[in-house]
This record gives sequence, C-alpha cells and structure tokens, in this order.
Amino acid sequence: VQLVESGGGSVQAGGSLRLSCEASGYTYRRYCMAWFRQAPGKEREGVAAIDSDGNTNYADSVKGRFTISKDNAKNTLYLQMNSLKSEDTAMYYCAVAPRFIGVCLRYEYNDWGQGTQVTVSS
Repeated sequence: VQLVESGGGSVQAGGSLRLSCEASGYTYRRYCMAWFRQAPGKEREGVAAIDSDGNTNYADSVKGRFTISKDNAKNTLYLQMNSLKSEDTAMYYCAVAPRFIGVCLRYEYNDWGQGTQVTVSS
C-alpha cells in the first residue's frame, strides 16, 4: 500500500487548506480511510474518516470546519480544512484499513503515508 499526502503549508488563522492523499496498492473491497494528525509533544489523534460507502465521522474539535471526501476514480482522499486555528498546527497523515464493524475513526491503522505539515499562525 502506498499513500502520498500533499497540500500542507502555512496559513493564517481563519484560512483554508485542502489536503490530498493519493492511494494505491490496496485491494480491500470495503475499507476505511482516515486523516490523523500529530503535533509536537502530543499524541496522534484521529481527525476525520470515511468508509467505502461514503459514511463519515469527525473528531469533535473539527466538526463544522473540516470535510473529508474521496474521489474513487482518482483513488484520492481529501481533507478540506476551513476556519483554521493555531491548534490545528500538526503533521497530517492519511491511513487506510479494511472495513469491518465499528467507527472508522477508532480503527487501528497499519498503512500510513509520510505526512504533510500544516502550520497555522495566529
């Protein structure tokens, strides 16, 4: 499995960014794909997830501001981030896992991208 993130950068508070994750090499008929983030000195946290049926779930801290989506034709996962805050500053990673039961955002993911840095200045 190969996951390649892009779209990170530096933005002022209140601004927007769209992250992309090009995925290849996975053969799961049903799957979860998710965005996680990790800030320096903090644990990794799940941000948003989507399954192969298009069901989504979000961390409370980003609800109403972030939107996860996927383009199946392009095998690409997106994260649209609006109204960014300084606390959104982190390295953002995408991940994929086969879909079983439960909430995708709470899955254990084994396949990860290399990450893309998002820095929000206040």
